Amino acid sequence: MTRLRNDVYQADKNDTNVVSALQKLRSYVGANMNTNLATNDGVYPPIQLKYTYQRLEQAEQTQVDATNAQVYTDAQHTCEAEYPASFSGGPRVPCIEQYVQTHGATMQAIPDAMYKFDFVSPTWSPDLAGWMMVVSGFFLLLTVIRFLLGYWLKRATR
Repeated sequence: MTRLRNDVYQADKNDTNVVSALQKLRSYVGANMNTNLATNDGVYPPIQLKYTYQRLEQAEQTQVDATNAQVYTDAQHTCEAEYPASFSGGPRVPCIEQYVQTHGATMQAIPDAMYKFDFVSPTWSPDLAGWMMVVSGFFLLLTVIRFLLGYWLKRATR
């Protein structure tokens, strides 16, 4: 499980097939008992695709910057056409500021919940650990029955 968790971290960091690594980890955790994704750093949920989220934020910021650059150019052309006799300054500056405020783009908040994961292992699974629990429970039951029968026979024969 630790190897699979590290594979997810590496895939996230290197931007290589994160979905496949997550699916492998999820199927392993879902099929095996006593798997715990938690690490010693106390971060919850334990799987956070930090680098994927940062790349998405960077792409959003790049798109906003490109849009705003085009908006500023459009504002200059619009205000030049509206105030042809004015040079840089005068009524053009407030016109450009107003145009950018009304037409400019702002970065949208990206919900990070889609990039955080925690998988829960089953209470019992048909693997070695699961069958050992069944066998241990059976022998515990036999031991309790033996002691109860011994106690009952001792009391009955007195």
